[in-house]
Amino acid sequence: MDDGAKEQSWSNQNLYSVPLDLDLDLSGNQLELISEGAFDNLALLEELDLSVNALNNNLDRNSKSLRSLGRLKSLDISLNNLGDEAAKLYLQNKSSLEKLKMTGNSLTTLKRNLFKESQGLRSIVIDDNLISAIDAGSFELLSELESLHLAKNNLAHICDFKLPQVKYLNLSRNSIQFFVTAEDNEVYNLEILDLSHNKLLYFPILPKLNQLKYLYLHHNIIGTLTSEASMVSEVNSLYNDIVKKGDVRITKNYLHSNWRLMPLIYIDLSYNHFTSFPLETLSLLSSLEGLNFSFNCLQKLTWNVRHDSESGHDRELYFPSLKYLNMQSNGLESVSPLFLHALTQVETINLQDNSVKPCAPVSQLQSSTSQQQPDSNSSCVAFGKLRTLKYLNLEDNGIRILHGNAFQKTSLISVNLARNVHMVMQVGALEGVRETLQSLMLGEVNMNGSDLFLPCLPALTHLNISNNNLNVLPRSLSCSPLRELSINNNNFLSLNQSLILALSTHLDAVYISGNPFNCCDAHWLRILNESRIKLPDVNQSTCFAYNNRIQIGEYLTSSSLYCSSHINEIHLGEIIIVVLFLAVMITVLIMFTRKLCCIKTPFVV
Repeated sequence: MDDGAKEQSWSNQNLYSVPLDLDLDLSGNQLELISEGAFDNLALLEELDLSVNALNNNLDRNSKSLRSLGRLKSLDISLNNLGDEAAKLYLQNKSSLEKLKMTGNSLTTLKRNLFKESQGLRSIVIDDNLISAIDAGSFELLSELESLHLAKNNLAHICDFKLPQVKYLNLSRNSIQFFVTAEDNEVYNLEILDLSHNKLLYFPILPKLNQLKYLYLHHNIIGTLTSEASMVSEVNSLYNDIVKKGDVRITKNYLHSNWRLMPLIYIDLSYNHFTSFPLETLSLLSSLEGLNFSFNCLQKLTWNVRHDSESGHDRELYFPSLKYLNMQSNGLESVSPLFLHALTQVETINLQDNSVKPCAPVSQLQSSTSQQQPDSNSSCVAFGKLRTLKYLNLEDNGIRILHGNAFQKTSLISVNLARNVHMVMQVGALEGVRETLQSLMLGEVNMNGSDLFLPCLPALTHLNISNNNLNVLPRSLSCSPLRELSINNNNFLSLNQSLILALSTHLDAVYISGNPFNCCDAHWLRILNESRIKLPDVNQSTCFAYNNRIQIGEYLTSSSLYCSSHINEIHLGEIIIVVLFLAVMITVLIMFTRKLCCIKTPFVV
């Protein structure tokens, strides 16, 4: 590429006017005047960044100077304090424009003719403005529009969504209370819809025919109504009022009617107000693979579905494609077995920060001599029903007992049991997953050395037992191909040398800080160092030698220096003790011999 074709940047140069030989980037200056003809020699320019300037001044002259850029494809006029009319002036004669960015200006209304001369636009970003109204038909002329970003504005509702050409729509961080699409047979290209951080009370009413794959509804107030049935009723009433204007009363279930047709892969419902799980609605999403339902108010996940009209029994619902389920921080205490039965393909469940307890295996419950079923039978979760489960997070659930074979019949690869303070692991608790388990987290459960029972885990590669009271590693770890081991913040004085030597074959990293290690009993540490195993927290790690605290990193460079004097003094002390002991023994022997001689000597009269 020759020098004339290279891009130059004039950003952040405190320019007051346009320089000669302009290239693309003029952002971050104090530019407020662009003289007419300044761009005459740049008629072929395709990209121009004028963001963070003062283009709200001298509007007439500045906008005229940009009219010569008839082949411009990308224009950024963000953060220039532009109002509605100013934006319209800067978009004159921009028929080639494909990308437009107007972030952080002062637009309040998107007028119908705003993009009249820029009908080739493919991407529009007008976030962080003051937009509270969009005139009907504002985007209808933009047949090529694929991406529309209107986040951080003042929109209160979307009454009749009509953008079949758009694939990506971001309306997050507004004040939207409802999103309604009138039903028709037009095919919508919408694939990603972000309605997060709004004031939605209900699920959006989406186009009948769409390509929606990702729906973001987190940080709203959906679920405030007490039941799914009342939400459906409210939505139908809303649809009648907005679309039918009250002329014809519609009884059709508009909340659910089009969900069955959506190819939705992921939906985020976190940080809403759900007190019950919307089974009826979500079970219609046959392609759903990921569901984030964290940070709601779901204390009990019950099987609250309508009865089958013919049989009179509860209808069977399934989530045939769901693989990822996040239920963190809901206050969950129980989960219906019917719900677990519906998760036919689930692989990952996050139940962190709830009150969920794993059930004891059925055989244990049946062998109980108690006449009453244990409390855990009604409130615990039988994870054995989830044959496809691979990743389970039960961190901070107040689990007191982890029964033997608690996870049998699952295919668990990873289990997080951290922060279940005072949890007792029964012998054989992990026996059901010993062949498959690769990652185990047991940090901050207040375990002592005698509390940790681990079977031989031949697939285990990651083990975290940090923040406990452990002083010895289980010898059963010798059959695990560990790659990462976290033992930080425990009571280890030393580690078993033969065990560390066996583990060093596979180990990549060991976290060791926060232990009162004995520097002079640290052959295990030299093994790790010589094997070039990473010690990521070595700079925060210390050991003790003869009442001196030493940085382990420093110790590793000259271990003999710190322990030799200690050893010499120990040897001297031992010699003195031995000498004193021998002296006492010799004295006692002499006295005993003399006494014995006196006894054997005959008396003479």
